[in-house]
Amino acid sequence: QVQLVESGGGLVQAGGSLRLSCAASGRIVRIKHMGWYRQAPGNQRELVARILSDGLSDGRTNYADSVKGRFTISRDNAKNMVYLQMNSLKPEDTAVYYCNAGLVLASNDLEYSYWGQGTQVTVSS
Repeated sequence: QVQLVESGGGLVQAGGSLRLSCAASGRIVRIKHMGWYRQAPGNQRELVARILSDGLSDGRTNYADSVKGRFTISRDNAKNMVYLQMNSLKPEDTAVYYCNAGLVLASNDLEYSYWGQGTQVTVSS
């Protein structure tokens, strides 16, 4: 069974740093992309950062404007893991952070979207 497991959330003061990790496990043929979304109370889930792992776009990243220059997404292909280094955290970064991955599970190359269970990040002022 394929699953994504996040870790690394917690409580931090404004200006501090946290590093989130997400591990994908199961019978995965290929990872097309992995990324992080977040959802604050009363808000819609939004993309934070994503890294592509497919063909000519391999390694390409994109970030929400609100986190550019503060957050960095990276990956470890050998371990099927993705990381989010969050620096200069602000109270408005407080949210539940979800790992997301586009995974190919068979030779038909169909992509399926998987989500982690979420990890809470709280930034105090």
